Amino acid sequence: MEVTDLAAQVRKEQKKGPARRLRQNGFVPAVFYGRSAENILLAIKNDELAKLYKDKKNHAFIKLIIDDGGNKKIEKLSLIKELQVQPLTGKFYHADFYEVDIKRKISMEVSLRFVGKAIGVENGGELQHIRREVKVSCLPLNLPDHIDVDVTNLDIGDSIKIRDLKIGEGITILDRPDSAVAAVQVVKVVKEAAKEEAATEEGAAAAEGETTTAAGTAAPAEKGKAAPAEKEKGK
Repeated sequence: MEVTDLAAQVRKEQKKGPARRLRQNGFVPAVFYGRSAENILLAIKNDELAKLYKDKKNHAFIKLIIDDGGNKKIEKLSLIKELQVQPLTGKFYHADFYEVDIKRKISMEVSLRFVGKAIGVENGGELQHIRREVKVSCLPLNLPDHIDVDVTNLDIGDSIKIRDLKIGEGITILDRPDSAVAAVQVVKVVKEAAKEEAATEEGAAAAEGETTTAAGTAAPAEKGKAAPAEKEKGK
């Protein structure tokens, strides 16, 4: 379990005016809460939160180092529960941090990391990544950074399902076991080329049939005129 430190300050006021001034000074209003913890109003530097989110997204365990204005700092293990963004500026508007209890299971999305080169790709197929993440349940200390998916033995028409994934002890995947995460399919371009080739062959066959019919059939007589008589043999 990887933990990232993030500095925070306790804020005393929670009205719109003070929150607006915090944002103008480069801070993000935030709150920390949990099952056994009282709500703590916080202010966090926007730049530091932006860097953490860019590097870890919302999957990182965060150790909040809270300055309450006294001589002692408070440390709280947490996860980002919600992060609001201003649509016009792209800056963070508000953040919610949820307390993590290392003795309680949590549910989180874990990314899949595809490794190896599928046999089916070498045979002309195309590897499709159907899922990029799966939802797991486990204790915080057992949460993996990612789950490896080896696609080496996948041939055309083969797939890897969630039940095929190799995971560590104490981890349960909550998604449906029969859901596919990767598959090798026939390349679509090949199918379209085959259709075009078949259409060309059909067109050529039709044209050849028309030529044969025209060559082997006598021309119809014009209206009011008799058709020319066939020559007798020997004359």
